[in-house]
Amino acid sequence: MQLCKIPSQPVLDSDPNREMLSVLRRVSTSFSMSVPLPKPLMDSSSSASKNILGTSQRLLALARQLRLYKAPPAGEDSDAEESSGKVVSLLGFQESVTPISTQPERFKPKRAAVLICLFEGDAGEFRVILTKRASNLSSHSGEVALPGGKAEEGDASDAETATREANEEIGLDPSLVNVVTYLEPFLSKHLLRVIPVIGILTNKKEFNPTPNADEVEAVFDAPLEMFLKDENRRSEEREWMGHNYLLHFFDYEIGDKKYLIWGLTAGILIRAASVVYQRPPAFTEQNPKFEVPRFVDKDTTMT
Repeated sequence: MQLCKIPSQPVLDSDPNREMLSVLRRVSTSFSMSVPLPKPLMDSSSSASKNILGTSQRLLALARQLRLYKAPPAGEDSDAEESSGKVVSLLGFQESVTPISTQPERFKPKRAAVLICLFEGDAGEFRVILTKRASNLSSHSGEVALPGGKAEEGDASDAETATREANEEIGLDPSLVNVVTYLEPFLSKHLLRVIPVIGILTNKKEFNPTPNADEVEAVFDAPLEMFLKDENRRSEEREWMGHNYLLHFFDYEIGDKKYLIWGLTAGILIRAASVVYQRPPAFTEQNPKFEVPRFVDKDTTMT
């Protein structure tokens, strides 16, 4: 993958390195007071300082903006809400659920996290890193996805889950990513509660993608704003527990490669773009609130 070069931009302070370091440290410090970050993201070593100093003014402004974002609450007790069948969030389902058995176990979604890793392109646009999953995987094979996966017992936070998985999948060192906020949870095809974690790639030159061949076929990037435009997009109406919603499909071409970005990944990126650019999409999103079923069996999925 070839990521775009971030152009240098003038700053007003007489010491630009000092000004950028001060601002981004304030962003990271304030955010960490309310959200626990994995240790690599809090590193104050010279390597981390170098990453901060490579950040453009536009990325610094984005970090300030996103630090103030508060995801709409899912409820006072999200765990209780998940298991009681109450509304959880805006979701990107694929189809209706399979029949539920007559003797189900009480359902509580397992937790996962994905990394929305943003950097600045040559034209000043924000771009997001994406992957194409390996064709031999048992689930979502060959589909476009954000780096991420299921939470593990040792993960201290959703940020650590997302950055750990990105490191394992595409070789993205967590110390290169400054996590600035979380979005509201989504529900995956396999009924995982997925937390989107937004991070900023502060020095893209230090990121050399090394995809894990067992999991990832390709690593590429796309302009985030495309997920707000009604171009190269189509949709299909689906239903979940009595609610109708639209499933979005985006066709994307980079170089000689063509990708289809759809389903949960498209839904998350529409939401992320709306938050970053502070405007709704140019198309009808029709993404109503959905309920998590009170009971499911082990084979329940949205296919």
